Amino acid sequence: MKSVFGLFGTILMFAVLVTASIPTASAQDTSVFRAGAAKLDITPPLGCSLAGHLVDRKATHVHDPLHARSLVMEDGKTKIAIVICDLIGIAQSEVSEAKRLISEQTGIPPECVLIAGTHTHTGPAPEPCLQSDPDPEYLKFLVVRIADSVRCAINNLRPARAGWGLGHEERMVFNRRYFMKPGTVPPDPWGRTEDQVKMNPGYENPNVVKPAGPVDPDLTILAVQDTDGYPIAVLGNYALHYVGGGNGLEISADYFGQWCRIMEQSWGKYDESKPPCVALLSNGCSGNINNVDIHQKLIQPHPYHQMNRVAQAVADEAMRVLGGITYRESIPLQGALETVELGIRKPSSTEVQEAQEILKKAGPELKDLPEIYARETVLMAEMPEKISTTVQAIRIGDAVIATFPGEAFVELGLEIKKKSQFERTFCVELANDDVGYIPTEEAYKLGGYETWRARSSPLQPGSAEKLLAAALALLNTVHESSGGR
Repeated sequence: MKSVFGLFGTILMFAVLVTASIPTASAQDTSVFRAGAAKLDITPPLGCSLAGHLVDRKATHVHDPLHARSLVMEDGKTKIAIVICDLIGIAQSEVSEAKRLISEQTGIPPECVLIAGTHTHTGPAPEPCLQSDPDPEYLKFLVVRIADSVRCAINNLRPARAGWGLGHEERMVFNRRYFMKPGTVPPDPWGRTEDQVKMNPGYENPNVVKPAGPVDPDLTILAVQDTDGYPIAVLGNYALHYVGGGNGLEISADYFGQWCRIMEQSWGKYDESKPPCVALLSNGCSGNINNVDIHQKLIQPHPYHQMNRVAQAVADEAMRVLGGITYRESIPLQGALETVELGIRKPSSTEVQEAQEILKKAGPELKDLPEIYARETVLMAEMPEKISTTVQAIRIGDAVIATFPGEAFVELGLEIKKKSQFERTFCVELANDDVGYIPTEEAYKLGGYETWRARSSPLQPGSAEKLLAAALALLNTVHESSGGR
């Protein structure tokens, strides 16, 4: 695929723990809470690799465009930028470069910038994932586009107020891992029969015993409007992996993008003198959550019907929540970041040799699980023993955002919300990095797809608990520095 984008480099990740506030350069009264939002198109060219399947797919059509959606807020001393991208995830290298550009161009430091992917499975590969690889030129374009979206949001800053609320939509979320009757779980890619659970076991499977975990039906909402009451932005947070429903070859932002379109039309108001309202939907801890009800076979009257149905249901609940929000004009802001070191599950030399033998016998296209995971084993051997990643806390008055750098299991988000001291807590996954699946220690013991060793699930058991502890400590730090408000 030919290059249509510009050239930028990457930088190393930042500080172990940083909290910062920066002066705001403005001719206006800097004690006034201000906010601005913007969205920019990040749709790749047709022919790009689409991430999210075991085999690679090339895009043949654009069903709906992809965006980088930004919300910037400032309290007179600190600016916060939140960027949600219609991507399956974003690698740390691109996040670091985007944050460098944002800091250089706007003065907002990295710890005050949150960049996350939604996890659409019908977007470009922004990093190597199973058999899909990224286009380096698209990544250069993406980094600049993310930074530009923040600059555009800053251009739209104006006196504002914000509020937060909580809704519930439990009909659309299901734990996708199931305990099965003994002897009915298929072998894993290495021929072992130790797994006790199976992901997506199929509709009305008589061997299903029960789900292997909970769900999180919370829909957390942050609403921002100007002092005239005109909507600036609405940020939602909902723990649902993705929905899909097309032919798999069309670029789409999935239900995340459709929710945003509905919210911009339903909650937004038209005023040609003001920038349009921007909606952002972040993904909660949904590494083991999907939209598949195995007790009832899904029949779609047309492609994307279920995606639209889910988006509408979540939007309806969001609109209900928005009707009861109380807005505040004095909202302190703070950003904090902590680096966490995690171990990688490296294959043994024997496992690598066995994988190489499998690949020698395989054809040019790898289709079955042993072949696909043999390739992953060989590539995993090249990974470092340990990696560094980050967790982040963004305080917005009495609300807080806690992040995980990958596909976090739902149990992690539930634990964060349970122990958070803030009035309202958002848990955003795939933020500032994508380390793959983040299963709990118990999940590793049960096995299943999400735990199979690959670049999409490289972490050692205990990594989730390490990230959880770091995130909770960070929330406590931010809460204490705010005076316990």
